[in-house]
Amino acid sequence: MAERLVGTVSRGIRAPIIREGDDIAKIVVDSVINAADSEGFALRDRDVIAITEAVVARAQGNYATVQDIANDVKQKFGDKTVGVIFPILSRNRFAICLRGMAMGLKKIVLMLSYPSDEVGNHLVSIDDLDEKGVNPWSDVLSEGRYREFFGYKKHTFTGVDYVAYYKELISSCGADVEIVFANDCRAILDYTDCVINCDIHTRKRTKRILEQKGAKVFSLDEILTTPGSLGGYNAEYGLLGSNKATEDKIKLFPRDCQAVVDKIQEDILQRTGKRVEVMVYGDGAFKDPVGKIWELADPVVSPAYTQGLIGRPNEVKLKYLADNDFAHLKGEELKNAIKGYIKNKESDLVGSMASQGTTPRQLTDLIGSLCDLTSGSGDKGTPIVLVQGYFDNYTE
Repeated sequence: MAERLVGTVSRGIRAPIIREGDDIAKIVVDSVINAADSEGFALRDRDVIAITEAVVARAQGNYATVQDIANDVKQKFGDKTVGVIFPILSRNRFAICLRGMAMGLKKIVLMLSYPSDEVGNHLVSIDDLDEKGVNPWSDVLSEGRYREFFGYKKHTFTGVDYVAYYKELISSCGADVEIVFANDCRAILDYTDCVINCDIHTRKRTKRILEQKGAKVFSLDEILTTPGSLGGYNAEYGLLGSNKATEDKIKLFPRDCQAVVDKIQEDILQRTGKRVEVMVYGDGAFKDPVGKIWELADPVVSPAYTQGLIGRPNEVKLKYLADNDFAHLKGEELKNAIKGYIKNKESDLVGSMASQGTTPRQLTDLIGSLCDLTSGSGDKGTPIVLVQGYFDNYTE
């Protein structure tokens, strides 16, 4: 058999525009098989089929209205002044959630983290803080003080002054608003003991600290956990991972995804004889070194995946072996020595020098990031990604 000279390949797979009620599993299976026939490639065991969360949620009809959000927060807090703290700066991700909150509450104290939000969207630069002598770990700024220090700054990519934008959005819904800037969640307790904490990956710690101080706290993952007027909800993640659908409607993170990935795996096996792995993916987990934005605004990269995607890579660093263990070899001898090392490597390389520099992250985070970059967030029209050769190594 000829040696295969290609490693991992990631292909964006075109699919029909998916609507509520569509059979997402059938569409994915048909699209992948049709693409393989059209492009002349074959499916193999341990290929990975990944589907973006957006089309899964759309097929499920997992939508809610801003009025559903308003009803939920009003039921939780009544007429109390509520601190809405640590939201990300996003018209797509958070603004519509904030609109629903403002429709259901009488007064919001909006507490923004600074110099940036949790995922790296900057209000000001760290250099601006240094210049003004502001300590973001201890200083709590009023809106007036913030403007005095930093003026009116617009986001580099969106051109939006999010302080003004969020303030106007809340006011336009009929709620009173006060804006403060702080990075210690306890700062909100000087204004109110009723809180919606909107941070994503630090939400459990934030809630724990505030509840220990006697506050009444709900995280975003505790809003819309039961069906709203359109039937949409997410029992595990609530509003986390949601996106704007229309001016009055929000698409929630998909729910009950395990049945979807298992069905796709089963149908591919029946139709091709190949046992593939399947996952649903959202945002990748990577950071833009220029814009400073960390992509992961979803609660997880993958809300569901088949069993073969559990765990982390167990890989050795080829350049380490070439420069150390086998520095005296070259050519075919070096190639065969490295292949032999890989074939006989330990089942768990944690702590091994030969694995230093490899990426110790969950498989679903690594593959989901690859898929997010492959499918993009615009008009490529490839909500399905086929990854081949990911589990290959130098011996194959």
